[in-house]
Amino acid sequence: MSGFAVRDVTAGQSPASDAGGGGGTMRVAALSSIVDSLKGCGLSGLRIDKEDLRRRILIPEYLRRAMVEAIRNRDASAGWGGGGAAGVVEEEEAPEAPMVTFVNSKSGGRHGPVLKGRLQELMGEEQVFDLSVVKPSDFVQYGLACLERMASLGDNCAKNTREKLRIMVAGGDGTVGWVLGSLGELYSQNRLPIPPIGIIPLGTGNDLSRSFGWGGAFPFVWKSAVKRSLNRAVTGPICRLDSWHVVVSMPAGETVELPYSLKHIEDCTSEELDTDFEGDLPEKVSRFEGVFYNYYSIGMDAQVAYGFHHLRDEKPYLAQGPITNKLIYSGYTCTQGWFFTPCISDPSLRGLKSIIRLSIKKVNCSEWEQIRVPSSVRAIVALNLHNYASGRNPWGHLKPEYMEKRGFVEAHVDDGLLEIFGLKQGWHASFVMVELISAKHIAQAAAIRIEIRGGQWKQSYMQMDGEPWKQPISRDYSTFVEIKRVPHQSLLINGE
Repeated sequence: MSGFAVRDVTAGQSPASDAGGGGGTMRVAALSSIVDSLKGCGLSGLRIDKEDLRRRILIPEYLRRAMVEAIRNRDASAGWGGGGAAGVVEEEEAPEAPMVTFVNSKSGGRHGPVLKGRLQELMGEEQVFDLSVVKPSDFVQYGLACLERMASLGDNCAKNTREKLRIMVAGGDGTVGWVLGSLGELYSQNRLPIPPIGIIPLGTGNDLSRSFGWGGAFPFVWKSAVKRSLNRAVTGPICRLDSWHVVVSMPAGETVELPYSLKHIEDCTSEELDTDFEGDLPEKVSRFEGVFYNYYSIGMDAQVAYGFHHLRDEKPYLAQGPITNKLIYSGYTCTQGWFFTPCISDPSLRGLKSIIRLSIKKVNCSEWEQIRVPSSVRAIVALNLHNYASGRNPWGHLKPEYMEKRGFVEAHVDDGLLEIFGLKQGWHASFVMVELISAKHIAQAAAIRIEIRGGQWKQSYMQMDGEPWKQPISRDYSTFVEIKRVPHQSLLINGE
């Protein structure tokens, strides 16, 4: 193992200066959460005046009530005119940075509900939406549409509020992706501008939050930290983020339990598919689609995530916060056979090479290029951000001469490229996670196609941004996963 580590480090990445042994993975997970929580405290000496902050973000009452009425009645015109909330009030001036917040009250262990109360105290009850009650799509379809209709009737305050609106999301990566996906519908409807979002991290990994300067964990000194987060959302610069559309095409007839980030689309015949698949497809094809912002993966890491999610659903009392979740996750990894793969004959624990064919398109290239999958790889990850698995950087900081040799370019979140890497058995993944070595670099791609054929395998596991599912595999027909960049980019506020 040590010989492999030396070769990987010298090829593309400098080793971490501070690292523990393979048995320290669980300690690293817990310590990283504690450090992230302390960092989030923001002990910078900056004092935020509560009333001044309210003046900068508080939406005029008649607009707040109009949006709430529109959402409650599922009718964009319900809250304005004709005796509605906006029909009898003098026009006011829009604040500097009107803001609404979405809170996932189920995230962050016990923190979600108390955070919701604190936000309502700082910015008004009508500007804080609990995602268990109001979906982001309803806010877009009815709440924002209400502002737009009032603006179209000459209400300048509504117009300025809509144009300057910023959104905070309190939740994990899945919650942030959910809100970004709903806001993405505004592009297709040509309803511009798109509100940018900031993040209050309540999840386990919080890689989107880390990537844009909002920290990796909910801070211990959370009351003052919430004020600082809202203040940073007022003044923070806007950044762009690529998002990626995934379509899975599989033989019809199999049942798949999908996470909420994916949805079924209409079944079709293989002849009706608007693509150039080369594998064998049955006469009828079932399809589903979704969008990811951080990563897509197939293989053993997704299997571990799938098992962990089911364990947490069956025994919710175990999930008391990010630190506990990471400890359970690390321990659960050890029970899944990943560490002892060479000793186990189960075909589902062998390398992915036996069941998949990987093809990519490079930038400004219309042809698919088949890429060799190393026989030792048991998980393949297509990564969009620099952060993965709670702030790790498995792609690494590559040396210029290595990038030139491999034909790689420096990775950015808005460069239209995904970094594809592989993880071997659990020992390799553990060393990657503590940054002793880099992952197995496979390719950079502007589009990806994966063909899966079962053989001895009856199923595989996949995940997008931490949302895993079990994917049935046919022995006779191929399943295809196709990943392409979404034409528009998402907007996030930089919290640094």
